[in-house]
Order: sequence, then C-alpha cells, then structure tokens
Amino acid sequence: MALSFARPQSGEQGAPMVDMNTTPLIDVMLVLLIMFIITIPIQTHSVGVDLPQTPIETNLPRPDPVKNKVTIDASGVIRWNGAAVDRLTLRQYLAASLRLPVEPELQFQPDAAARYVTVDEVLADIKRSGVTKLGFIGNEQYRSF
Repeated sequence: MALSFARPQSGEQGAPMVDMNTTPLIDVMLVLLIMFIITIPIQTHSVGVDLPQTPIETNLPRPDPVKNKVTIDASGVIRWNGAAVDRLTLRQYLAASLRLPVEPELQFQPDAAARYVTVDEVLADIKRSGVTKLGFIGNEQYRSF
C-alpha cells in the first residue's frame, strides 16, 4: 500500500489518499498459478475393458500372385481388384499378399475427384503394411489440375 496526499484545493487541508498497488499482488498470484499448474500431477486413470476377440477371417479370397489393383472412386469407396472393401479388409488383403512367396505388384489408382483424406489414409495403410512394389496408375487424369 502506498500513501499519497491529494492536492489541497482552495481552503482545504491535504487529506491522505490511500491507493493499493496491485501489481505485486498480481505478480504473486501469477507465480502461484504457475506453481500449481506445474505441481498438480496429471490424472491418468485407466479402466481395463475386456473386449471380445473376433477370430481372424481365414476365408478371404487370395490375392492375385502377379498384380493387385486398389482403386478409390469419387464417392470414397475403396476397391480391391474391383470388389468394394473397407480399410480393415484392405489391410488384411495387403498382409495376405505379403505372405505370398513373391510379393505381387500393387497398383494404386485414386479417382481425381476422390477426397484427399481417403487417399492419404489408404496410402498410409499401404505404407504401414510394408508393401515395396507399389505403382501409381492413371496419372494422366491429373494433368488438367
């Protein structure tokens, strides 16, 4: 707290005017806030959940031993050799093709109007699977972009 005197106007005595300096108080509060944020432990509660295990499907059609084609159409449907599949099934096909004695060529053809996110997710799945023989086909459609 600081003590100051008001200027006397005509005929009045100078009365003490008490102003509280809040800057040190704010500084202390900010330091305390930072200390609390640092010292509060992160709550890491985990709940164990036993999820049902589904058997791995062994009746998947065998991938072609020479070449397989993955396409994505404008509506975002992923196709493996012409048959519509979801991403999980695509991963299973990719894993099955890698188990063959000789890795088949994988041809990838996204439609020009397909969403980038879908194409990126499929390419990430292909990369994670470990495919080394990957070819992009149909690139002529992108020349106008």
